[in-house]
Formats: sequence, C-alpha cells, structure tokens
Amino acid sequence: MVLQAIKYSRGELQILDQTKLPHQEEYDPLRSSDDGWHAIKDMQVRGAPAIAIVAALALAVELETMHASETLPEIAEEVKAFVHEKLDYLVTSRPTAVNLADAARKLKKIVDIAADGEGATGEKVKRSYTQAAEKMLVDDVKDNESIGRHGAEWLAKNCVGMGENTSLSILTHCNTGSLATAGYGTALGVVRSLRANGTLRRAFCTETRPYNQGSRLTAYELVHDKIPATLITDSMAAALFQQRDIAAVIVGADRVAANGDTANKIGTYALSILARHHGTKFLVAAPRTTIDLATASGRDIIIELRPGEEVKRVSGPRVSGKSEIDTDHWETVSTAPRGIRVWNPSFDVTPAELIDGIVTEVGVIEKESDGFFHLDRLFN
Repeated sequence: MVLQAIKYSRGELQILDQTKLPHQEEYDPLRSSDDGWHAIKDMQVRGAPAIAIVAALALAVELETMHASETLPEIAEEVKAFVHEKLDYLVTSRPTAVNLADAARKLKKIVDIAADGEGATGEKVKRSYTQAAEKMLVDDVKDNESIGRHGAEWLAKNCVGMGENTSLSILTHCNTGSLATAGYGTALGVVRSLRANGTLRRAFCTETRPYNQGSRLTAYELVHDKIPATLITDSMAAALFQQRDIAAVIVGADRVAANGDTANKIGTYALSILARHHGTKFLVAAPRTTIDLATASGRDIIIELRPGEEVKRVSGPRVSGKSEIDTDHWETVSTAPRGIRVWNPSFDVTPAELIDGIVTEVGVIEKESDGFFHLDRLFN
C-alpha cells in the first residue's frame, strides 16, 4: 500500500510529520491556516504539490470550524476577504513553489464568483471554497498516476537498448513520491509505474543534502513499497554514471518557467550536467500546475534561502552499540566550526537546454524543431 501523507475528511486534516521520518510515523492535526503555514515553513510537509494541497485544506478546516462554532460571518464579502487574506499569508510559507501560488489564485477566483452570486451568504462562500480545495486533493492523485504512466512509456521508447524484457536503472533526487504529493508521486510515480510494468531494474536515490529528503523520505518510500533501491550520497553521482548503466535521471520541480528552465531541489542542476556528459536522459516530472507561464525564464525565479544551521547540524535518533535505533532519544550534532558562514539555497535552476522532456499529466512535452519547449501548448 502506498504511503498516505495527508489524511483528510471534511473539518479534519492530519499530515505525516516528515521531520520525524524515517524512524517515526507521527500524524499531526492541522486546524487552521496558521497551523498550515508553520507545517510548511518547518518542513513537516514539503513537495510543491503537497504544499499547495495542505495549505488549501488547512484553510478549509479553519472555515468549517468557524461555521460549526457559529463564528463564520454571515456576509459573503466578509468571508471572501477573510479567505483572500489567509491565502496571501499561506503563499509566504514557500515562495519558490509555484503550485501554492497557483492554487491560491484559483481558490480566490472561486470565492469571488461565489460571493458575487445571487443570494450569496458567508456559508455559501465557505462551501464553494471547501469543495474546491477537496477537489484539488482528488485531482492530484489522478494526475500523478497519469504522470507515472506517461513517463514510463516515454522511457520505454527513448532509452537506448530498451527492448522486450529489458529493465532500466533510474536515478532520482530529493523526494517526489507520496510524501511530496497527495499520493503516488511525480518522478517517483514514474519509478512506481516502471516497477508495476516490470521494467525497473533498480532505483538509485541521492541523499539530498542538506535536509536529506532522499535518505530520509525517498529511501523510506522505496523500502516501504519493496522497490529495489540503492542510496548514494550526492557526491557519488558522477562515479555512479561512470560505473553503472543509468538509463535516466528523473526529478520533480517546484517551478517550471515558460521556457522550460526548472527550479528544483539544490543539486538538480549538477545532475543534469552529469547526465548530459554521460549521454543519459534527463526528465522533469511535474503537473501542469507547476508550470508558470508568467515567469519567462529561470532568471526570474525567486530562490528561497534556508537557515545555515541546516548545513552545520544533523539531527536523528540515538543509535546504541548494537546498532539499535532509540526513537525516544533524539540528538542534534554539530558538523562544522563556529563562525563559518553558510550559503544554503533550497533550490537551483536547471536550464531547459539540459532537459530532454517534461512529463505532465497530459503527456511528455519535448523541444520542438527550433530547439525550444513551447509549454503554452499544454494549456490550449
């Protein structure tokens, strides 16, 4: 069974606290937009699709709670203003992830229409918002399954030597699975689809420093799903290309610019350079909500800077002399000297010229004869 990182029923939301993984599965309730903001900012939930959905549902829970406690305004315009204010606040939690801003824009339009409708009330605006947020949750899982299918089919057609009874080894970076989405995953969804159709030999995942999403989360999902997998440190990737037959690198995205430049977890750009040098396919897997046609190129993408302590410190449960993990005792260990300065961008930008294809829920888009992606065609 695929991991469930988001548990929702109307008026109730729980998220799997990803800061505790892979050693503890602990679900935390989110009761308000403020809870949602802190869960995103503190990395309890991460991954562009999941961030958008959790933010939307956290506000839906807050609205349902207000309605149940009879504190929801009766006037439609007041609820509309409240929703706008809370959505603007939620967007500030992770500015690089375009899915969150995209979801906020769509939800604002929905409440605007509801508030302007005949006989509009605060309760009707609330209901329209909640139904739209819930639909986002359902649609994301369907979209991810389609991404997985399209990506696996593209690899079967485009990888050198791929024929009947041939299997592929794939390298992925960061976490793009059920923990980063509403379910199934984007890049990891492609890995799952390859596994399901019997064409996956092995998935390699990077540790993904400094927050270790690969070793903590992706490795956890691969082990959970019994997918043949191997963990490497980020600095081992070049040697892996030299010594193993890697068919493709598949990554997710936090924002894809109109020209195809892609912002993703720091380290993605380096992998794209290695892939090009070794003649390996490089795919970005992301729903269309991650594509930002209003951003012309990667130069226009705001890159979030994270605290330096993430680089200088490592946290985890204590390990006994018998290699037993003691989840009751967590330690934070310093790995760098006091006084050293740290530069810690959360993302980097991979130029479109290094990307072979962008896998979406409606298919894989490649560069056209002019050598450029034309992503606007995905929305026609």
